[in-house]
Amino acid sequence: MAGVSFKIPTVLSADELKDKSFKRAAKISKKGSDALDGKKKTALAKVTASADIVTTTINGYIEKFPRIEKREDFLPELIDLIIGIDQYKRSLGALNWAANRIEKLKNDSLRDIRGTKDASMIESHKNSFYGRMSSYIDRIDKDLLFLQEAKNKFRKLPAVDPKVPTVVVAGFPNVGKSSLVAKMSSATPQIASYPFTTKGIIIGHVKDDWRVFQLIDTPGLLDREFDDRNNIEKQAVLALRYLTDVMVFILDPSETCGYDMKKQNSLLDSVKKNFSGIPIIVAESKSDILKRENDHISFSAETGDGMDKLNEKILSLVRVIFRERAVESEEV
Repeated sequence: MAGVSFKIPTVLSADELKDKSFKRAAKISKKGSDALDGKKKTALAKVTASADIVTTTINGYIEKFPRIEKREDFLPELIDLIIGIDQYKRSLGALNWAANRIEKLKNDSLRDIRGTKDASMIESHKNSFYGRMSSYIDRIDKDLLFLQEAKNKFRKLPAVDPKVPTVVVAGFPNVGKSSLVAKMSSATPQIASYPFTTKGIIIGHVKDDWRVFQLIDTPGLLDREFDDRNNIEKQAVLALRYLTDVMVFILDPSETCGYDMKKQNSLLDSVKKNFSGIPIIVAESKSDILKRENDHISFSAETGDGMDKLNEKILSLVRVIFRERAVESEEV
């Protein structure tokens, strides 16, 4: 399944990075034409190896971490919320600074070692290099730790693809959202967790001829009124706006979900306010228990009653999204 997938290596701490570098260098021994030449060649090899291990490792982190720019879109908004883009970019910048300084330090130290004929000075230049490189690594320790935490958070991001048309299902708990996602999806829906919700979001994929779109239930995000949320949850709801192409809001007129219709309609009003401009299909679930006469689509995920009508309504809106994106691609 396409989605948020970043192959980021484990980020070592400053101490771990130094230990990796110095252990590798400690194993190096070179022969020379005489004792001084052997000592010089060994020192040159140790400095080169230890520096290259550090710079290669750091540059590998810089290369593997995704480039994220602030803009109004789902993924950047979500990453900014969960990780913090400004600090993320500062930490990557700090690593780039350290790699450049260590590379320059290596070249300077190699020049000094090559230029001396004093055995004690060879050792002094090598030890000075080790000390200064250690200092540079220590200065980015907090950045390395931050990026390791960021890597762990990247792994927890839900595997949704912002490029694929997305239908988000909303409503109070127990109104039948997850049953709808399971019923409509061509395969068993996958469950992934947002770091700021207590429950995993349910992600299903629906096939419409050769097209595929995402159907998502987001428990913990769209099952309370916006004003009842903390700031992180509010930001998450706002980020979700960039992902949502169509919304299906489910009401349970039987009220067996545990919420009366006054509360359910109030939540619907709150969602409409915060997702303005997004098509919203209002559907009433559990028609096998209670079916009202109104303009809403009634359905039962248990019996299949009304599912064809609801499915066709969703598909009609999603097909419009596909056509619009196809036109945009041709224009580009």
